[in-house]
Amino acid sequence: MKPLPASSGDLIADRRADYAEMLFANGEHAAAAELMLSALELAPAWAMGWFRLGEFQEAAGAVTEAGQAWRMALKLEPADRPGARLKLQLIGAEPAAAAPPSVFVETLFDQYADEFDHALVETLGYRVPQLLEQAIRAAAPGRSFDRAVDLGCGTGLMGEKLRPFVRHLEGHDISAAMLKKAEARKLYDRLEKSDLQDLVLPPASTDLVTAADVFMYVGGLERVAGMVAAALTGDGLFAFTVEKHDGPEDFVLRETRRYAHWEGYVRRVVEGAGMKIGSLTEDTIRMDRAEPVKGLIVTAGLVAPVR
Repeated sequence: MKPLPASSGDLIADRRADYAEMLFANGEHAAAAELMLSALELAPAWAMGWFRLGEFQEAAGAVTEAGQAWRMALKLEPADRPGARLKLQLIGAEPAAAAPPSVFVETLFDQYADEFDHALVETLGYRVPQLLEQAIRAAAPGRSFDRAVDLGCGTGLMGEKLRPFVRHLEGHDISAAMLKKAEARKLYDRLEKSDLQDLVLPPASTDLVTAADVFMYVGGLERVAGMVAAALTGDGLFAFTVEKHDGPEDFVLRETRRYAHWEGYVRRVVEGAGMKIGSLTEDTIRMDRAEPVKGLIVTAGLVAPVR
């Protein structure tokens, strides 16, 4: 996929945009927006420039103008790789959607791949692989799994935890750059570029499915839960995490452009897919802006295992 252009293609516009970024970093949000607007007068077809203008305007309190900038970004980049539609939803300018644009998620992680491990583990104190491994071992003490599918495998951090007790390990991710990093780890027997919003696994084909910190980029979980339930063998296990939301909404889109889910909704989705909760615990899954992010760590299996 062709990356989003970081440059406007106009040298003077780029210089103005760079200075606008400096002003923004110094907290001069209104001045940054004004200068970015002058850059866009020279490069009006620069979608990423309009997206950043919207962010500057939002920070300056000009929410209406920010919405107009994000709509211009969408007009120029209908696929919405920057995620302008999510921004519009957050300011109430568009109705909430059950999932982000797949191309936004793909772009985000393609750009993030090189620094992903360091940023998560070293900077944000990412704990999901450890927490999920503990939950799986508690749910199935001493068990080895014949075939596991790691949804949203990323660079393979979850795969490192699964490999010791899984005979065949398969990873799926929307980002080719992430998959390249996972391949270098030599943990997976198979890696596949897949969009979780339309992925279908073979029926009754796997006895472990994991989704480590993946559903924050999904929102509505009904389809994926049904797909996983259909793919599990009779005594299969589904282990996943979500960011925790206290309700009463089923899930919410946060300012981070990530979704958080209510425990009651998670239980309802799991049960509606024909599974039952084995364990559900709350813990800190990572830090964000020096604040702990609470998550739910869940294991589930089919309601009536076939013996």
